[in-house]
Amino acid sequence: MWIHIVGGGPSEQLPSLHQYDGKQVRWLGVDRGTKTLLEAGIRPVKAFGDFDSLTEEEIASLQKTLNDMDIWPAEKDKTDMEIALEWAVEQGADQIRIFGATGGRLDHLFGNVQLLIKYANRDIEIIDRQNVLTVHLPGTYTVSYDERYRYVSYIPISHDIKGLTLTGFKYPLTNCHIFRGSTLCISNELIQSSGTFSFSEGILMMIRSSDFHRCL
Repeated sequence: MWIHIVGGGPSEQLPSLHQYDGKQVRWLGVDRGTKTLLEAGIRPVKAFGDFDSLTEEEIASLQKTLNDMDIWPAEKDKTDMEIALEWAVEQGADQIRIFGATGGRLDHLFGNVQLLIKYANRDIEIIDRQNVLTVHLPGTYTVSYDERYRYVSYIPISHDIKGLTLTGFKYPLTNCHIFRGSTLCISNELIQSSGTFSFSEGILMMIRSSDFHRCL
């Protein structure tokens, strides 16, 4: 089971959601993202949030359309996205993708990245029209070439990353030790059909990017 979550970020930052639809996918709406899903012709199985970005008329319309809306007060200790992500994790989803989490308020963007760090042991991606962001614990990972995302960057989340090795990349590394704040691993590229990255200690973010906005 895959769970895809759509937040209330700017719609112009969204890829084509239908590209990520399928029989195995369950969609969740978060605040305004619920309206975005319905406008795209996708019915979420559940919606979360305080819905403070919608009018009373829009909320009433959602309540008539959807069977399951988890409405929270505006004053709470978690963001709407965290509430939805917690629910998705509790369902035992094999993969979680988050859309509508970038391009708007920076505090929400950084909060959403923090959620990926919190659940670094789960398969979770943040996706927009130009980027795919993931967070990784120590291990060895395979990266397949994707012409949509030419650039591959690695950013230390923990204080340091030990034993970082990149193979199949234009700029390879072998057993490198990098620290938080380093830009050494920004804007690399695969030169083979696939490559690998591995490291022995730390928490590492991978961002796959394109130079141009595309309707993916």
